[in-house]
Amino acid sequence: MRALVNEIAAIPEVETYGRVTGVQGLLVEVAGPIHEMGVGARLTISGAGGARVGCEVVGFRGDRALCLPFAALEGVRMGCKAVLSATEGAARPSRGWLGRVINAMGEPIDGKGPLPAGPDIYPFRASPPPAHQRARVGAPLDIGVRALNTFVTSCRGQRMGIFAGSGVGKSVLMSMLARNTVSSVSVIGLIGERGREVQEFIEDDLGEEGLARSVVVVATSDESALMRRQAALMAMSVAEFFRDEGEDVLCMMDSITRFAMAQREIGLSAGEPPTSKGYTPTVFTELPRLLERAGPGVEGSGTITGLFTVLVEGDDHNEPVADAVRGILDGHIVMERQIAERGRYPAINVLKSVSRTMPRSVDPDYLPYVKRAKQLMAAYADMEELIRLGAYRRGANPEVDAAIALHPDLEAFLSQAKGESTSLLAGYQRLAEIVEPAMHTGSSGL
Repeated sequence: MRALVNEIAAIPEVETYGRVTGVQGLLVEVAGPIHEMGVGARLTISGAGGARVGCEVVGFRGDRALCLPFAALEGVRMGCKAVLSATEGAARPSRGWLGRVINAMGEPIDGKGPLPAGPDIYPFRASPPPAHQRARVGAPLDIGVRALNTFVTSCRGQRMGIFAGSGVGKSVLMSMLARNTVSSVSVIGLIGERGREVQEFIEDDLGEEGLARSVVVVATSDESALMRRQAALMAMSVAEFFRDEGEDVLCMMDSITRFAMAQREIGLSAGEPPTSKGYTPTVFTELPRLLERAGPGVEGSGTITGLFTVLVEGDDHNEPVADAVRGILDGHIVMERQIAERGRYPAINVLKSVSRTMPRSVDPDYLPYVKRAKQLMAAYADMEELIRLGAYRRGANPEVDAAIALHPDLEAFLSQAKGESTSLLAGYQRLAEIVEPAMHTGSSGL
């Protein structure tokens, strides 16, 4: 009843509208009472043949509002009526959304009927909790992937990025995390995803049990830039609803790079100057505004653990978006093409991956084994070319000898099949068994 009352109260008393005065590419110019149309306001354009196209105000030029559409502009012509439908975008999530697949506008696309509206409005552009009121990150989080549980241990409320080039396996790793991570609620944003992969992800990777505790937000690659950006904002708003309900939420987005690309399209259409690699200044403003919303809530509420994939262009891990995201998040998981080419999946380079909650998030009893394993892998990596060429002689360096002896076991430990899961404790115990013979061989200091 409260949801119905709030929805009725949101209906405007007066209809405010303008008229379409120009269309250039995807940019629509609207004249009229632009003093009522702030940036982010929603308009509905009535086109030919009864077509209705939703738009968002992205800027102003003179006495015109600049709008971008959520759908195709077929049927829109000069003089079409543009009605102000909302001053800002918002959603009304509820627990009835669990187990559902929705689009960027919060509309169901799974054929299971309408979504129940919640009583409270969650704006798409909410501010993160005040820094001085936020709780600290929680206990270590079991994500089911050995390489990450042991070497890049994360905590509840932490935000991690998965950095990889195309075809290296980040989407497969994302599916493993979606299935294996221990969380009460999952919110999964598929941003600019391939259309054919959506159903595969829902049926094969999530399954019925995983979907029952998840909300999946989908915007495929053929949808407009506004819809792709909107999908990320919608996913975060839904995650905030469950966080405020006291839940520990796992919020995953694949990928944050496509969110940045969508924002770049929007900025360029609105006339922003391009900067590094064509990205506009608002891209680097919107990224922290989105990512900072994940994390621990205020004391007494739940948490949002964020896992965001980042597609690095040309395998350049220092390109602008990757560099900006890495500086915002609480850690990064680096996947490398060379490791994937050797046939080891997931292709995670644990020496380049960092969790900013380590070492305090690791069980103190197993921390020496984690450190020792990293030392051995680093020693092997330093001498790898000589070892492969046969130029290294055993006995020349005890540390390298130990690294060579344990290399096959460590590689097998880091390798994991898609359907396999290993708990946090089991991963530590297995690593300890592998490294124990080398604990007192060579250098064991930091």
